[in-house]
Amino acid sequence: MRSLQTHVQAKDVDWRVLRQLWPYLFEFRSRIALALLCLIGAKIASVGLPFILKHLVDDLESASEVMIALPLGLLLAYGAVRFANVLFGELRDTLFGRVTERAMRRIGLKIFEHLHALDLEFHLNRRTGGLSRDIERGTNGISFLLRFMVFNIVPTFIEIGLVIVLLWVNYSIWFALIVLLAVSCYVAFSVFATEWRTRYVREANEAESRTSTRAVDSLLNFETVKYFGNEGFEAQHYDQELAAWEMARRRNRLSLFVLNGGQAFIIAASMTAAMILAAQQVLAGQMTLGDFVLINAFMMQIFMPLNFLGFVYREMKGAMANIEAMFGLLSQSPAIQDKPGARELVVSEGRIDFEQVSFHYQPERSIIENLSFSVMPKRRLAIVGGSGGGKSTLFKLLFRFYDVCGGRILIDGQDIREVTQASLRRAIGVVPQDSVLFNMSIGENIRYGRVDASDEEVWQAVRTAHLEDFILSLPQGLDTLVGERGLKLSGGEKQRVAIARTLLKQPPILVFDEATSSLDSRAERSIVDAMRDIARNHTSLVIAHRLSTIVDADEIIVLDKGRLVERGSHTELLMQGGQYAALWALQQAERRDTDLSR
Repeated sequence: MRSLQTHVQAKDVDWRVLRQLWPYLFEFRSRIALALLCLIGAKIASVGLPFILKHLVDDLESASEVMIALPLGLLLAYGAVRFANVLFGELRDTLFGRVTERAMRRIGLKIFEHLHALDLEFHLNRRTGGLSRDIERGTNGISFLLRFMVFNIVPTFIEIGLVIVLLWVNYSIWFALIVLLAVSCYVAFSVFATEWRTRYVREANEAESRTSTRAVDSLLNFETVKYFGNEGFEAQHYDQELAAWEMARRRNRLSLFVLNGGQAFIIAASMTAAMILAAQQVLAGQMTLGDFVLINAFMMQIFMPLNFLGFVYREMKGAMANIEAMFGLLSQSPAIQDKPGARELVVSEGRIDFEQVSFHYQPERSIIENLSFSVMPKRRLAIVGGSGGGKSTLFKLLFRFYDVCGGRILIDGQDIREVTQASLRRAIGVVPQDSVLFNMSIGENIRYGRVDASDEEVWQAVRTAHLEDFILSLPQGLDTLVGERGLKLSGGEKQRVAIARTLLKQPPILVFDEATSSLDSRAERSIVDAMRDIARNHTSLVIAHRLSTIVDADEIIVLDKGRLVERGSHTELLMQGGQYAALWALQQAERRDTDLSR
């Protein structure tokens, strides 16, 4: 089984994933250039502020009434430079915000499209709750990474370099060494401690994903939980996941305490050392009071963003882990892909041919072996047999959820592996055994079959599906909401909505995958009547459990362990006295027993 939690199991963050972001950023090259210019302006203003403050303090210390204009000018300059620093920063964030938002939109859309392009096996193995959390954390991680790494980490180190040079040139090398040593210790400690605690961040993310997955799975299966009275069981397991999450969060929090404490000590020690050295030089007459204020301002100006840099780096590591997990989804390659140069499927008649088809999920267990049969144009062929005989697998092979392991499937003489999946699936309409509806109105669910259909076309599909009387009996008609997964409708009503939706698609080929297996006799009769009406103008493949629903099929084939053992009409198969006749007798006896027990 392919795991979605790759970010938890990875040993380290792969920084190469950043290269996948560049194409999404270069759509706004001019905005990025302007944002960088604003960044440079903000840093120049930031480095200039302590020098203005120094001269301001020195002039105020020696100012007289006649010289009061000069400090006033410096005060105005100080205010103007500080405002410029903030203004450039805001302009930078505003300009780059559009770049970030568009990149998040493009990536989000690409992942959404990619998930729909992945094969059925991926979606059968996925955990919906954990998957949604991976995507959410990944997109949020992109926003954080682009915002803070580009305009906080790199500019902060540029500013630190400028300050070190200015302190060395204008004052003593010792000030520059204090800053260099402090920054080096701070960065080394932050990197080491953050790497150490990254596993706790991953454990917390994994626990959060498991908790979300457990909650989503339980709520999606609300009815099943109620059927078996397992509310307490579900709550117990959910609490176990919450307990694991609590422990992971506790470890995460304690490791954060160690990291923050160490960073705070380095900052406090370095600032104290710089202030002691500056105070000594002021007392010795080597520096003015303004120089002391300048040193203090520079130290605060460096360590305030450096302290924030520690937070940014910690969060950036978490963001990279989340982005890595999200881009890991994009690295999943669909098992079923169009061949290079695949052409569009052209359906002229609608004939289907299975030629010596073989298939297995695992090599040691064959599902279908050397199966051959044909469905003639505008005819209805039914497939019956015991559970596990390969009936539904045939539909999945026809729809190319999987590719055959041997033989081939043809539609009007065209191998379905040689045509595009999109054109193949446009040509096939499916009514599954469990028709899941969207949490929208009946009309919107039907129109989903062809979103540009007219109202008259929708009503025509409703009438053909024998759904008109039901809809007219509803106060809100087609605007009636069906609830999540269509739970407000009965099984028969859901199936007829599904049939109407498929009819609106107007496919030349129809597949009914045990569409009546879970319905009562009355609903079954209505669905069978609809299927019979539809079959007159379509090639139909009916996978059936109840034989009473396919007695009028043009041909019936019987499968046993993936092999064709009987074929013919209902009457012919009964006369043969084989598996079909035995299955028919068994179901008729069961129906009589049911009628007598009422």
